[in-house]
Amino acid sequence: MSLFNTQASALYYNPAYLTQDPRGELTLGLLHAEHDLSVVGNGNPSGGGAAVIRDGDKANVADAQQQIIALKTDLSDMLKGDYPLYFGIIAGVEKFGEEMMAFNSGVALEGQFMRYGRQPLFLNLGGGLEVANGITTGASAHVSLSSEATLIASSDLSGTTQYEELTVTAKPVIRPVLSMNLEWGKIFCSKEDCGIWAGLETAFVFRGHTEARTAVESNLTIPGTVVDPGITVLIGTIDSYQPDILSAGILYHFSDNFRAAISVEQQNWQDLEEVLGSDTVKNQANATFKDVLVPRIGAEWTVNEHMILFGGVAYQESPLESLQTPDVNYFDNDRLIVGVGSSLIIKNPPILAYPMRLDFGYQYQQLQERDFELITTRPGVSNPYESVNTDGDVHVFSGSLTVKF
Repeated sequence: MSLFNTQASALYYNPAYLTQDPRGELTLGLLHAEHDLSVVGNGNPSGGGAAVIRDGDKANVADAQQQIIALKTDLSDMLKGDYPLYFGIIAGVEKFGEEMMAFNSGVALEGQFMRYGRQPLFLNLGGGLEVANGITTGASAHVSLSSEATLIASSDLSGTTQYEELTVTAKPVIRPVLSMNLEWGKIFCSKEDCGIWAGLETAFVFRGHTEARTAVESNLTIPGTVVDPGITVLIGTIDSYQPDILSAGILYHFSDNFRAAISVEQQNWQDLEEVLGSDTVKNQANATFKDVLVPRIGAEWTVNEHMILFGGVAYQESPLESLQTPDVNYFDNDRLIVGVGSSLIIKNPPILAYPMRLDFGYQYQQLQERDFELITTRPGVSNPYESVNTDGDVHVFSGSLTVKF
């Protein structure tokens, strides 16, 4: 139901849907994800000794905790004419701001799961506009950070440095989210009874790819050993990559209290091959990817004026085709995703002058079993040096408090 959510989160999933609720809102949200992922070694298929020593079968993947604040408001009074215009902004940080610049990109002898990178600091802002009866459009900009660092120093053989110069900069990377929503009952029939068309809506969304990128340039001289201009090391790498996504969904209002939707996402992961080709940390992986289609189905039931129940199911195929990715040793699995949640609406809350909404959600992701072979370019190792079986579960808990105004 993400494509047809009237709250501020529509700014990311479908900005055009901001127009569906004329009220403004302020939302505070918290998301907590726990990963229970396992990597079980099946021995060395090349016949050599075990190359990796693990602390049990559990993968070392840190829990994610993201805090979000969102604001949506009506800007229609700024325009001449009857064109409803709504503006929204979402800001998020990881672990209450303690990891605003967290970044992790590297090779892994023991292997690593591919898609659990985080964007510890992000911003999304934009709006929705009704351009005609039943036709709304929306656009937003997703902002993440790209960091650059330069180190110039002179060092002796013991590691003591002098004449140091260090600069660090961070600049925004802006990616678009564009959408259109069509309410066929309003388009075809205006206020007349249109039968089946009255409850039918469709949505189309494009979300540009996002990534966290870091570039480091280091120049080092060692008097008597490495003379000026010294050794220059250039490193450029990415983390937390999400591809270009094209989404299309159909919603039907079966009654005033019940609606259901189906949607399909095309995720263009093949573009990641070119991105990793210029990644100086991961380019030796030679990983191959495929574009995938992600089907989703969801439903929402308004029990009464105080409670809403919702749920959905999705299946996400792994885009990683390579079973061997030298040195980087990526793991990625197909997943079955199930989500349930509820909303409690308090019409007259204490102290507050406006209604308040409490949302709670739980999502379960089951990673299907998959085998990989670990490879390294280090000399003296018989490849593949280990065969592993991967699977696991992810538990995601979320909650938010929204004040309507």
